[in-house]
Amino acid sequence: MPMTLDQIIEEAHRLPREQVAELVDRLTLELHQTIDPSLEDAWKQETRRRLSEIESGSVKGVPGEEVSARVGKIVGR
Repeated sequence: MPMTLDQIIEEAHRLPREQVAELVDRLTLELHQTIDPSLEDAWKQETRRRLSEIESGSVKGVPGEEVSARVGKIVGR
């Protein structure tokens, strides 16, 4: 039986951040099929830079629930 979306998300939470970023990249590529290679490289560099900032403690991450709440307020949900 195929995994449910909730099961996939639970599994993703167990992965290291680098692998989650790679998963998101791959899924995004699947959705958009063709991406300018220079843009892809730029986003990979940006993702690595941001991850490095979080890991070094120079930037603090915002919990997903807080981000969702902020977005909800912006879009009126």
